[in-house]
Amino acid sequence: MHKYLGVTRNFCRSFTSLPNFFKISEEVTESLSFNKPIVALESTVITHGLPFPENIKTAANVEEIVRQNSAIPATIGILNGEVHIGMNSAEMTSLASNRDVLKVSRRDLPYVISQHLSGGTTVAATMALAYRSGISVFATGGIGGVHRGGETTMDVSADLFELSKTPIAVVSAGVKSILDIGLTLEYLETLGVCVAAFGASKEFPAFFTPKSNYKAPCNVESYEEAARLINSRNQLQLESGILIAVPIPEEYHKQGLKTESVIEEALKEAKEKNILGRDVTPFVLKRVQELSGGAALEANIGLLQNNARVGSQIAVALSRLSSSRPGPISSRTLRSPIKHEAKNVFSSRGRPVVIGGSVLDIHVKALEDVKTFFFRL
Repeated sequence: MHKYLGVTRNFCRSFTSLPNFFKISEEVTESLSFNKPIVALESTVITHGLPFPENIKTAANVEEIVRQNSAIPATIGILNGEVHIGMNSAEMTSLASNRDVLKVSRRDLPYVISQHLSGGTTVAATMALAYRSGISVFATGGIGGVHRGGETTMDVSADLFELSKTPIAVVSAGVKSILDIGLTLEYLETLGVCVAAFGASKEFPAFFTPKSNYKAPCNVESYEEAARLINSRNQLQLESGILIAVPIPEEYHKQGLKTESVIEEALKEAKEKNILGRDVTPFVLKRVQELSGGAALEANIGLLQNNARVGSQIAVALSRLSSSRPGPISSRTLRSPIKHEAKNVFSSRGRPVVIGGSVLDIHVKALEDVKTFFFRL
């Protein structure tokens, strides 16, 4: 049990409702309770995105960047059927060095947990688990989308559907450049997902390069502006995410252009080898790294670090904004379990109904380790 817990009304509700296979680190728990800025980080970049030992080095560097920007990193992964929110270095190393770990999307979560397996969480799974834990901002490299030829193959990433139904802000370098960016943006529009380019331009980034020749519906030019966008979504109680697309830093443009030049060749190889579905992205990214002579790896790591920095600053601005709002309601209020029953509250006989309640905020400090802890509201 954690040595220190400060619990607000809404966090208490979400924390105590988590199943016992959720293992939230002490640092993340404390940060959630006091509305400190937190940035969720995925673990497929460790298990399937980068080669060993670059994967674990990059994961550690990204976490350090989050800390340097005044936020708390929460790397999410699954070890032996347990969901870890805020993995430590030993847990991340276990994932990084294990060749048998799975690539876990939303659909795979019940199976992996029930079978006590281990895996790296994709964008979709990380979003679902982060939101379930009360985290509002998630930084990654690039999201999945509509694959090239998707209009006939129907090969569409679960990341897009997750964005349509999980209210979390995803900070990425757009969508992976091996995908059809135009169709992905069209599909995001159909799903009602707000997409904003980060910076002065509405140019939607193409992962390895800052320009895709497609425009984002809107743009935010500062961390504060991005935080206000997220806050407005929260106040509207929209059940969808926000994609904030950050262009790759200028110092990696050269490596990015070199990488783009070999993508077509890698995609052709995948087609010739009849590699389909979820296996396409790992295969193509690996071949791109090999064909680019290391340029892809350098650019990939550079944009991951930059997205972590931007995501951290947005989380800080969002935390500051939500803390300045009047009233006791937390910015991390989960879906209300009674909102769909509101229509049944009023009597059909037309008699007036008076609804009242009491609000109690509880702050608890344990002076020593305890095995069991109960909250009674």
